[in-house]
Amino acid sequence: MPKEKSDALFQLIKSLKKSEKRYFKLQSRLEDPGAKYLALFDIMDKHNVYNEAKILEEEPGIKAQQLSNLKAHLYKKVLQCIRQYNLGTVMDIQIREMIDHAQVLFNRSLYDQCVDVLKKAKKRVKKIDNLELQLEILKWEKNVLTHTIGPDNQARVNRIIEEVRDVNQRINNINKFTNLSAKLNSIYTKTGFIKNKYDLNRITYLFKTELPEFDEDQLSVNEKINLYSLYVGYYFFLQDFEKGHDYAQEWVRLFDDFKELRTSRVENYLNAINNLMIAQYKLYKYNAFVTTSRRLREIRHYPKGIINENIQLKLLKYTYVHEFNRIFMLGEFSSGVSLMNKIKPGLEDFIDQLDNHSRIILFYKVACLYFGNDNYRESIQWLNRIMNSENIDLREDIHSFARILNLISHYELGNRDVIDYYIRSTYRFMLKKDDLHRYQKAILNFLRKLADEFKEEDLMTEFRKLRDQLLPLQNKPFEKRAFIYFDIISWLESKIQQRRVQDVIAEKAQKLLTERPGTAVEP
Repeated sequence: MPKEKSDALFQLIKSLKKSEKRYFKLQSRLEDPGAKYLALFDIMDKHNVYNEAKILEEEPGIKAQQLSNLKAHLYKKVLQCIRQYNLGTVMDIQIREMIDHAQVLFNRSLYDQCVDVLKKAKKRVKKIDNLELQLEILKWEKNVLTHTIGPDNQARVNRIIEEVRDVNQRINNINKFTNLSAKLNSIYTKTGFIKNKYDLNRITYLFKTELPEFDEDQLSVNEKINLYSLYVGYYFFLQDFEKGHDYAQEWVRLFDDFKELRTSRVENYLNAINNLMIAQYKLYKYNAFVTTSRRLREIRHYPKGIINENIQLKLLKYTYVHEFNRIFMLGEFSSGVSLMNKIKPGLEDFIDQLDNHSRIILFYKVACLYFGNDNYRESIQWLNRIMNSENIDLREDIHSFARILNLISHYELGNRDVIDYYIRSTYRFMLKKDDLHRYQKAILNFLRKLADEFKEEDLMTEFRKLRDQLLPLQNKPFEKRAFIYFDIISWLESKIQQRRVQDVIAEKAQKLLTERPGTAVEP
């Protein structure tokens, strides 16, 4: 347990910006110039690895028996400093402080001053629509009522009761929306897109039975933000990207109608943009995709106080993922590999910061990028990071298709001696995960045949047979999802036409962009 505490303190100190460290030291020296916790801070700040023995060696004034309490005190002081440092830029923190001030004034029987502070806090909280803080303010308004009785007392009571009822109803709606969203997301992160009739019935039943009744016109902005987020996740889960796109547009439009929310709810705004771009990518709306991507770039220029470490990480993650998506849309795999070569030096540090779900998605996209550029060995290395992962119950769909892409990569490298082993291994995995559909069976049977030696003319026949088998599946409700993960038709056509797969995909992309009005590639 002490080790965990020490690691937490060390990580917290390392997370501080230079300006925050300066602020902490300045405030600490003003309060207590010779404080031991300040010496501990300096030692931990200059080292890259936490080592208690070195701390005690470098600072004789700190005794071993003092260290535990000193660390706990320092942890608290650093958090207080971060809170105070960000007070001027984070509206939520400002309002919480005002509520604290109101409580202090109430406790000192300065009731009129307490009312004045609550009025100011209320004006601010309505701008950011933070319902929990609104409820806290209303609680203190009720507390102070009996101490500030006047001729308008009954009207004040009725107003507070009505506001409490309204805020509670809105909080209740949001809780129901977010609870359902969390349930759907937990299933999605395990299985991925629905794969059969059972999945469809289970998800639609869950959604319909747990979605509360509501009048959308009567919902507040806050409620709509959470409702549209729920709808987007639900329709994406069902692979209904058209409806998902419509709700993602509504979600983003809220931030256009209420521009102040872009900075007060920047993470939610970022999520809305990300989901809209996912829908545009899936529906091949290239021009709209490029236009929406500008919103991501705009967020980079927000004031530093708004862009915290969490937002920075999300912004970087979405920027990478959507640049890969743009490359996939155009078939420009060579330029994608050039991009990878530029970002590789810092990529592992970035990966370490990601959650497990985001890691798997990134690994698969990078593997597809290298596959599209005929870098099969590199592709296999990234696929191995998925297949060797301990999290095999996370995104089972990506695990399944990673195994198929791995098999095809080994075939391309001529590793016929391992194909039979991987086929049996993949077959067992998909059987266990109930993910052995017509698409998967056709590919596994095809690759089993290819493990034998074929004459060139017979090989072409087998490629054509598989293509003809797979083409009708693109329109089958529970088979078409397979084509989301890997464009095998283009790979088969590249073999038949004896061309590079990225040339086939690029040609298709250009044709599609030309045929669809308003989707032409921007210069």
